[in-house]
Amino acid sequence: MEFIDTHSHLYDEAFISEEDLAVNRAINAGVTKMILPDIDASTRDAMFRLAERHPGTLFPTLGLHPTSIDANWRDEMDAVETVLPEHRIWAIGEIGIDCYWSKEFLEQQKEAFRIQIETAHNKSLPVIIHSRQSTELIISILKEYKHLNLRGVFHAYSGSAETYRELQKLGDWYIGIGGVLTYKKASIADTVKAIPLERIVLETDSPYLTPVPHRGKRNESSYIPHIAEKLALQKEVSIEEVAMATTENAKRLFRL
Repeated sequence: MEFIDTHSHLYDEAFISEEDLAVNRAINAGVTKMILPDIDASTRDAMFRLAERHPGTLFPTLGLHPTSIDANWRDEMDAVETVLPEHRIWAIGEIGIDCYWSKEFLEQQKEAFRIQIETAHNKSLPVIIHSRQSTELIISILKEYKHLNLRGVFHAYSGSAETYRELQKLGDWYIGIGGVLTYKKASIADTVKAIPLERIVLETDSPYLTPVPHRGKRNESSYIPHIAEKLALQKEVSIEEVAMATTENAKRLFRL
C-alpha cells in the first residue's frame, strides 16, 4: 500500500535533529510522499532545506499562515513574493482565516487570503486552506472567486456534509482528514460517511493532532496508516481501497 501525507510540518522545531529519521519512518510505513505546508519566514528555510534532502519524497509549498499575520504582515507577504520564483512549489498554503486565536488582524487575514488565492490562480497551483471558526467567512470569499475554478484542500476539515456539498459548487475541493477522525465523539467520524472517498485526502498535521493510539505524543507522517484504518472502518471499505483512492486523489490535486 502507498500513502501520501498531504499536510506535515516535518521541518518544525519539534523534530530538530530527527527530521530525516521521521522521513525514513514514514517511508517504512508506506507513506512515500509528504506535502510540507509553509507557515512564514521563520521556518521557511528549514522547510526548503529538508525538502532538498529528500527529492521526490518531500514537496514544499509556499504561503503565509493566518495566525502569522500581524502588524508586519505586508513584510511577510513580500517575503513570499521574493521566494516564489526561487523554488519549485506544489501549492500555495497554508493560507486561510483563523478566528480562534485572535480577530485583531481579521481584515488583514482576509486581504492576505485574497492575494494568495490570486497567486495560486496565476501560477495554476492548488491552495491548502486553514479554516478555524471561519468556515462561513472563507466560503463567502471563495464565492468571489468562483469564476476562477480554484482547486485545493480544506485542511483538518471539521465542517458538515452540507458544507462539503456547498464547496463543490465553488471549485475543485478536497477534504483533508487527519488524526481527529480517530478521537472519541469526533463529529467528523460521521461526516466522512457522507463524503465520497474520491474527495478525501489523508494528512497528519504533524507534529500536531496525533491519532489514536499515539495520542499525547508528537505526531509524524508514519502514523498515516492509523488514520487510513479508521477511515476504512467508517466508509466500510478495505484499507487497501482507502490507500489507493486517497493516494490517487493527492497525486491528482498536487500534480505529483
